[in-house]
Amino acid sequence: MAAAKLSPCVAMAAAVATMSTLSNKAYADSSFRFPFFSSSSSSSSAPQGDQTSDTKSESQAPDEPKRSGFDPESLERGAKALREINSSPNAKQVFDLMRKQEQTRLAELDAEKVHYELIQSQIDIERQRKLAEEQRNLIQEQAQRKAQGLRYEDELARKRMQADHEAQRHHNVELVKMQEESSVRKEQARRATEEQIQAQQRQTERERAEIERETIRVKAMAEAEGRAHEAKLTEEHKRRMLIERMQGERDKWLAAINTTFGHIEGGLRALLTDRDKLLMTVGGATALAAGVYTTREGAKVTWGYINRILGQPSLIRESSMAKFPGSRIISQAKNKVLNYSTMAKAEQLSESKNSLGNVVLHPSLKRRIEHLARATSNTKAHQAPFRNMLFYGPPGTGKTMVAREIARKSGLDYAMMTGGDVAPLGPQAVTKIHEIFDWAKKSRKGLLLFIDEADAFLCERNSSHMSEAQRSALNALLFRTGDQSRDIVLVLATNRPGDLDSAVTDRIDEVIEFPLPGEEERFQLLKLYLNKYLREDNDSSSKRGFLLSKQPQKISMNDISEDVLREAAKKTEGFSGREIAKLMASVQAAVYGRPDCTLDSQLLREIVDYKVNEHHQRIKLAAEAALPDIASA
Repeated sequence: MAAAKLSPCVAMAAAVATMSTLSNKAYADSSFRFPFFSSSSSSSSAPQGDQTSDTKSESQAPDEPKRSGFDPESLERGAKALREINSSPNAKQVFDLMRKQEQTRLAELDAEKVHYELIQSQIDIERQRKLAEEQRNLIQEQAQRKAQGLRYEDELARKRMQADHEAQRHHNVELVKMQEESSVRKEQARRATEEQIQAQQRQTERERAEIERETIRVKAMAEAEGRAHEAKLTEEHKRRMLIERMQGERDKWLAAINTTFGHIEGGLRALLTDRDKLLMTVGGATALAAGVYTTREGAKVTWGYINRILGQPSLIRESSMAKFPGSRIISQAKNKVLNYSTMAKAEQLSESKNSLGNVVLHPSLKRRIEHLARATSNTKAHQAPFRNMLFYGPPGTGKTMVAREIARKSGLDYAMMTGGDVAPLGPQAVTKIHEIFDWAKKSRKGLLLFIDEADAFLCERNSSHMSEAQRSALNALLFRTGDQSRDIVLVLATNRPGDLDSAVTDRIDEVIEFPLPGEEERFQLLKLYLNKYLREDNDSSSKRGFLLSKQPQKISMNDISEDVLREAAKKTEGFSGREIAKLMASVQAAVYGRPDCTLDSQLLREIVDYKVNEHHQRIKLAAEAALPDIASA
């Protein structure tokens, strides 16, 4: 390898030595080129050099086989040429020229390399393009084969689906046909079963009717025989008791007569013998006659007094009419005494603000009630017939209180009864109904008769649950209310207006619904009963404590604001007025259960939440109890 590197240098030195004899002008002007640095000469000189070196190596190979082709003469010639070049004045230019030729040759080699690389890259690109084209063609062929396979499979699937659909359609047609035949058979079987059941029911009813008739006949015969036997025994017993009593009375009267005549005989003898005793006997007889007369007249007065006391019918539970003379005066005096108390003043203030007293109603319903009260008062003043009313709605919505307030505002007496008291009276119910209407005529002002739970005995007469006594009582009330009355205002209250007899509703002139209170009404009721059960009760207890020299612990209320009451009003949706009153009574009991008798917002919220849960539970139980009745119906 070192010989290969030195041979160009030796050749260059030899070339320089041969060219050194040229003149300076020719050296500078001629286009001098080293043959082994140019691309054209390199191709021609290189083979010559190679051939020379080959010949030399071949000539020297047999002589010096161990030198490996090293030629010292060439090295000497190169060294000599280099010395000549160095000694030449154009040595620098020669070296520059040599360097430029070498750079040119390297640049040409790089260009050829780049050209070869470009050609190779084009060949690679063409090869890649052909490969990509072949791959694309292959992929297209595969896609076409796959699409053909998919189309074939889709065609097969479609044919299978059509065959399945056709089979399913035939199957469905057969099923529909079978279902129709089955439904026809079931309908025929049902009709046959119903006809058989109806025949059996008719046979059973006939047998039951025969059994009932036979039972009634046997029962009637047995009762008749029992009554006859009992009457016979009773008659014999009475006759025997009467005979014994008569014998005893006879013996007693005989003994009394004998004793009396003996005393009379002794007294007459004593009187005839003593003048003073005779005078005392005459005076005693006179006093006895006067006592008998006084007792008889006093008995008449006492009986009249008792009759006035017991004159109120037994069906009347509450009335504003006086039971005995002087009771109205006593009641008025009691009211005047109470007017001086704080509670009475608060009631007067509330009555002045609210024309219906402590009754809280919806504004529209309240206006209608006030209109009815004024109309009733004007009707009484003009001696016109009164108008009967029907109040209906859920329990505890103020129907009874409104009836009492209408009577108070219109200046009438009022009497209250309940329909549930009529049924237990049995046959006496008719008499009691007539007694009520006769007693009502004694009122000088006119009477408002309020019948609560009117559907208890004023229900439809076609009902199978209605007894003969109830039907007679209903007929008696219809008879007494057939015409418009100037003495009685009939007010009926019920939770089930649909159960009333049509003849009863025909006698009603005004129908008023009492719904459950809304949020604002519940708020007003909470305030009302809070004052009634906690504030007013606290004041009244303090007054009682003052009179009895005992000061009970007062109820104190902390942070009970209107916001707390409005929150309670929102929670108590669906509560009636009575339930709200019971709620505040529970709050009062809870306060009395505390050692310090303090009511705060937390305790009020706890009681309200408990009562709300209890209300929902009661509704749930009522619904569950109604389900069996509906199922049985």
